[in-house]
Amino acid sequence: MIQVTSAKEIGKIARKVRKLQKMDQQTAGSVANCGLTFVSHFENGKPTVQLEKALQMLDALGVRVYLDVPPES
Repeated sequence: MIQVTSAKEIGKIARKVRKLQKMDQQTAGSVANCGLTFVSHFENGKPTVQLEKALQMLDALGVRVYLDVPPES
């Protein structure tokens, strides 16, 4: 599990995973139903990308997202 604190870190991880899978941005975008511009913005850490599309992209790459919710007091 990897802790991230910024959109830039998430994008960097997504790019690394995509390249490990030997996918170009166009193919990754097609698989995730996102455009090439979105993929580029996402991988470059643009903080205003749509959360739903970011989750779609991560899912298409096989990256699972978990939330570590603190216990109730």
